[in-house]
Amino acid sequence: MWIWLFKISQIFFWRCFTIKQELPINRQIREKEVQVIGENGEKIGVLPIEKAIEVAEEKNLDLVLVAPNATPAVCRIMNYGKYKFEQAKKEKESRKNQKAVEVKEIRVTPNIGEHDFGFKCKNAKTFLESGNKVKLTVRFRGREMNNVKLGESVLNRFIESLSEIATVEKKPFLEGKTMFVILSKKI
Repeated sequence: MWIWLFKISQIFFWRCFTIKQELPINRQIREKEVQVIGENGEKIGVLPIEKAIEVAEEKNLDLVLVAPNATPAVCRIMNYGKYKFEQAKKEKESRKNQKAVEVKEIRVTPNIGEHDFGFKCKNAKTFLESGNKVKLTVRFRGREMNNVKLGESVLNRFIESLSEIATVEKKPFLEGKTMFVILSKKI
């Protein structure tokens, strides 16, 4: 039972607090000499790796390889666990502040009534004002494919009526039996 709880806690921990790049620390560093930077940012100098690890262990901190491509490689003395935690916290915070833009689709027919047009236009305005993109789709059925210009005129009416708050991201485009246009909010 306790093994099961331990595994669940490990999974939770790694999902919440993982960073993509693992840096080599202490004995994982394979360089002979390294440029050492102290915990406060001061340069200690170029030291052999064993001496640098000793200096870090005296301070109860880790020696972390931060620039492996430099000559000599640059290591920093820091609390690596605290560093990883702060990086994961920053990453989580940045993900929380991102908003995924949704594309809301509004379907109409080429011979839409005036009331329906106003209603769909009002819905499109609310979608645009809430920060979403709007995809207006005209679906042609049967003989309506002979009057593609009618569907294009309906989309152009939508573009005209929403022109004060929206910009056309993709012009009216016929794909199969549907014609669509994508609108986004003006910046």
